[in-house]
Amino acid sequence: MSFPAVFEIMPEGFRHKRAAFTGQSVGELKADLSRELRLPLEALGLVLGGQVLPEETMIYELELPPSSEEEPVVFELLVEYAETKGAKARAGQLPHSIDVEIDQGPGNPVKLVQIFIDAASADNKPYMGGFRNKRTGSEYHHACTQTPRQNRYTEADRKNTRETQTYEMRTRTLQTVRECATQMERPGLLLDASLDREVATGPYMTAERFLVQKEEMALIIQRHTRGWFARRVARHLRKMQAERQQFQSEEREREAREEEERRKKAIERRMKPRNQSDFEVLYGELEAWRLQETQKIQEAGLHPEEQHLALQQLLHKETKLLQTIDRLKISANADNRAGRIRTFLKDMSVPKRWEMADGSIVEVHTPFTTRARELMQLYNGLQLPLLTTDERLDVLLHVKWTVKEFDCNLTREIVELIDREADLLNRGRNPKSLDGLRRRISNLFLAFIETPEFNPEAQRYQVMAGDFDLIQEEGVQA
Repeated sequence: MSFPAVFEIMPEGFRHKRAAFTGQSVGELKADLSRELRLPLEALGLVLGGQVLPEETMIYELELPPSSEEEPVVFELLVEYAETKGAKARAGQLPHSIDVEIDQGPGNPVKLVQIFIDAASADNKPYMGGFRNKRTGSEYHHACTQTPRQNRYTEADRKNTRETQTYEMRTRTLQTVRECATQMERPGLLLDASLDREVATGPYMTAERFLVQKEEMALIIQRHTRGWFARRVARHLRKMQAERQQFQSEEREREAREEEERRKKAIERRMKPRNQSDFEVLYGELEAWRLQETQKIQEAGLHPEEQHLALQQLLHKETKLLQTIDRLKISANADNRAGRIRTFLKDMSVPKRWEMADGSIVEVHTPFTTRARELMQLYNGLQLPLLTTDERLDVLLHVKWTVKEFDCNLTREIVELIDREADLLNRGRNPKSLDGLRRRISNLFLAFIETPEFNPEAQRYQVMAGDFDLIQEEGVQA
């Protein structure tokens, strides 16, 4: 018959719960506890009610109180460790695990917890804080010294290695499933040899031959490696040569383009000169041509009358060329003047550029720039060719309304010329006969635009008498 029992290990105070049998003796119970707790049998003593129980006493002979699962019989289990040179028993004598009851308060069942003991490090365990009992000399360490540190890698993690992941698994049969024997052919016995294979060993290679073969293979590898290096160097040199040739061809093409542009620019400068340097080139070439032709005539050995006639023809050609240069100069002056006027009007009509605190640029139209822009549009309208009669009259009407805002001799003259052109257009006159009148209107309107009283933006482009004095003073100081 069994009954629940609790064995309180002294002096530690640990409790171990198990079932006990009334039909066994105290010695048998101690033997069972020695095996379970892994303690030496001679070091155990069983106490009940303050008396040590003899080993030959039977359990049913003891006066045991009534027991149940909630109130088991409590025995005291004394563990007497043998002292060795004043030290405690070795760690191997400690139990592997113990059961500890935890009281969870009134009304809650007692919780039984199994605690494992690391007996290997009991002798040399460092004291890192805890509790010492001065009366009994017992030491209680912190949990950090009692709990072993967990391994960083588990057994499953150790299997995730390169060797186990890349190893090619093979299956080899080491022993047959059943007993077998080898049967040879003999008279009266026919065996099937269709699935048999004949395996012949290769030729034997000596160590000297193996070293020679290794050297030959090494030479082959060296030849291929050096060939690869040489091919790589040759490829690099060919690439550099191709790049150099491409660069040289591009440079020749660029120089040819620049030479062609210079030639076209020189021809353009002679055909359509625009500035003073272009006309100086023409005059210089004309003078060089005249001197060359004069020298040819003088060295030709002609009769004085023929020589005089040739010089006269040369002078006539020179005069024609000078007239041509003068016509080109007049055309260039007209074009340059038109360009200067366009630049002048455009500069006055551009918006003001103001720099903000954050460094950004803001363009702002002021009333003065807006006025200059309107006047520029009217001037460009007067210069437009190939306008119909109605379109021309509309432009003239807008100009007339603009200048009539001011009353002066200039505005009255502009209004009078506009009325005259409008009257001639209404009469059906040929527009070509009105070129002079239109140029006069444009010039007067340009004078109107350049007047600061009518166009405040023109004030920045006016040169006053004080400016000339300032320029002269700066020249004298320099």
